[in-house]
Amino acid sequence: MKEQILGFPKGFVWGTAASSYQIEGAWNEDGKGESIWDRFSHTPGKIFDGSNGNVACDHYHRYQEDIRLMKELGLKAYRFSISWPRVLPAGKGKANPKGLDFYERLTDALWAAGIEPFVTLYHWDLPQKLQEEGGWANREIAAHFEAYANAVSCRLGDRVHNWMTHNEPWVAAFVGHLYGEHAPGIKDLKTALQAAHHILLSHGRALPVLRANGDRNTKVGIANNLEWVNPFTQSEKDLAAALRHDGAFNRWFLDPLFKGSYPQDMLEWYGNKIPRMEVEDLKTISIPIDFLGVNYYTRRTIAHDDKGDFIKVKRIRYHFVPHANFEQWEVNPEGLYLLLRRVHQEYGEPVMYVTESGTAIGEEVRPDGTVSDPERLDYLKRHFAAAWHAIQEGVKLRGYFVWSLMDNFEWAYGYSKRFGLTYVDYTTQKRTVKESGRWYADTIRRNGIVV
Repeated sequence: MKEQILGFPKGFVWGTAASSYQIEGAWNEDGKGESIWDRFSHTPGKIFDGSNGNVACDHYHRYQEDIRLMKELGLKAYRFSISWPRVLPAGKGKANPKGLDFYERLTDALWAAGIEPFVTLYHWDLPQKLQEEGGWANREIAAHFEAYANAVSCRLGDRVHNWMTHNEPWVAAFVGHLYGEHAPGIKDLKTALQAAHHILLSHGRALPVLRANGDRNTKVGIANNLEWVNPFTQSEKDLAAALRHDGAFNRWFLDPLFKGSYPQDMLEWYGNKIPRMEVEDLKTISIPIDFLGVNYYTRRTIAHDDKGDFIKVKRIRYHFVPHANFEQWEVNPEGLYLLLRRVHQEYGEPVMYVTESGTAIGEEVRPDGTVSDPERLDYLKRHFAAAWHAIQEGVKLRGYFVWSLMDNFEWAYGYSKRFGLTYVDYTTQKRTVKESGRWYADTIRRNGIVV
């Protein structure tokens, strides 16, 4: 059978992504303040392998080496996040010059290597001082976030043209404030919903500031984690459960951004737990964005469960992937295609980027110094093909950022999960590009995949 090349549009942005707490290390150097993840990871029993992000990948000191690695891979863009407590140690007040200096050096070095920075302001490492004032449950945090956005964009606004205010608001709000599995470790639905609202409100408050401190090329968006949702059966209960999961996971964050309202069915479901809000909040939240970041890893198959969590659902797990160590995530590239098409059709045909997508495998360095990860390569190839098909149908997908550039601190899993295109030996900090990374470099060079 003859090979076919699926070519992507000219100018398609191929990149990788990472976040500050997961790679930087230098957790208490050069005036950086404590974050909620510093506190959480130092609390016994919170992290699977008992580790923390004190050193992580030591990117704070090795960023130049890592940029050389990015250049070797041929990356067109690199998505990274700013550490709020590195810039504003107390979350507000006077900025830390050394923190801003680091991100300026990083940004300039990326441009010098021909790699465009895509910057996320918040990837979950809230300053601990703000958490002690209520964190995301305190409405004042929206003003603090606006000031933080101003401090960063005043320094970088002439060189960063693509901003994301937040990464995965659902995770920050619900995994951190309902399930308690992430910092700050709270377990309360009402608090989670209030945190979610204030995260969205802070996005709306920061958006005009980022634009004002930029230039005519400045574009601002947000990166939402989204899932394609299927009912387990066509029973009335399973259909309703799937709709609730979609409402809690997808629509609770998409509808305010694009429609200026929360989904009515979920407002009714949450009842007296719905967040407190002021009259102009939804108008602020729905200020038009320039693009939507879509973080996609899997689809969800949902069944009704009277004993289930806050939305009475059970997530059906399919174990289709041998050797994968995130086996609760079904590999389903069709879900990405269907999700992109759905957002395109239901939310006004927004410009989109896949801002995260990848898989974790338990690979090791072989005696010859190479790292084989065929499952990751297959995952990426199939998901790139799904993205290509969505583009053919008119979806305005402008780029794809693989998670992640390198293995890193995987939040509550510590260092037990490896998502990287590059293997990191955490003892020596040696980086070894995996076979999937080499394949990705070839994909970038040809701007397409061979199928």
